[in-house]
Amino acid sequence: MRFKVTHRTAYEYAEPVAVSHHVVRLEPRATSCQVREQFAMNILPEPAIRRIRTDYFGNSVCFFTLQELHRDMEVVAESIVNVRLEMPPAPALSAPWERAVEEFRDPVSPDVVDPYQFVFDSLLVRANPELADYARESFAKNTPLLECVLDLNERIYKDFKYDPKATIVSTPMEEVLEKRRGVCQDFAHLGIACLRSMGLPARYVSGYLRTKPPEGKPRLVGADASHAWFAVYCPELGWVDFDPTNNLMPGEEHITVAYGRDFNDVSPVGGIITGGGEHEVKVSVDVEPI
Repeated sequence: MRFKVTHRTAYEYAEPVAVSHHVVRLEPRATSCQVREQFAMNILPEPAIRRIRTDYFGNSVCFFTLQELHRDMEVVAESIVNVRLEMPPAPALSAPWERAVEEFRDPVSPDVVDPYQFVFDSLLVRANPELADYARESFAKNTPLLECVLDLNERIYKDFKYDPKATIVSTPMEEVLEKRRGVCQDFAHLGIACLRSMGLPARYVSGYLRTKPPEGKPRLVGADASHAWFAVYCPELGWVDFDPTNNLMPGEEHITVAYGRDFNDVSPVGGIITGGGEHEVKVSVDVEPI
């Protein structure tokens, strides 16, 4: 399927901003099942400095600086992406999860050095015994790894309620586990934390998901949102994605933008400013099939 994605971020400041430095990760990745056909990003006011590079995880990153007084700023990213339906690997054919854990015990083979880095704690995702206990219910002895992760994915979907008011970016996983509430970012972090607590490599995936209006209702432009899910590394099969918010394995309606250890590595728009006082941020996303 081909999609046109428009991601608009607007800042309004109470006081003038003298200088601001920003980092943006909004350009969709090229993957085995995703082709980025077009990408353009407009920034107002026009930046004095604008640089694009690839970060450590292979994500496209734009750095820009505004050096004129301004009380508002807008970043509009427009992409055309073609996503091909790719059948996920059969879970029953994956290696037993114990074997995967053994592969990531130090010292590791040079073949798995890259995914090995995703076994360790990151700023927002830390392994702990409580999360390991929650995960173990899905990890029966000698069970194929992907069957275990499918079960964990389903349990997060059933056990946790989507509630955008329950958490913020920095809410600890222990609190999410206690409240049993959160958003897609929390559920992705929870899945990652559970897997790392079991000794397995897991990474955070940011992107978009095509949303469909209720039957008989029109599609609302700008009413979509950024989405997040997680991926686990499976020996011989590579990275396999799971979406606990929707209890599925991502397909042709998921658009991948960036990978990282957690949200901090893939935040869509961030930065620092001089001045500005209080500010308001408005974000709208539109994912349109074409």
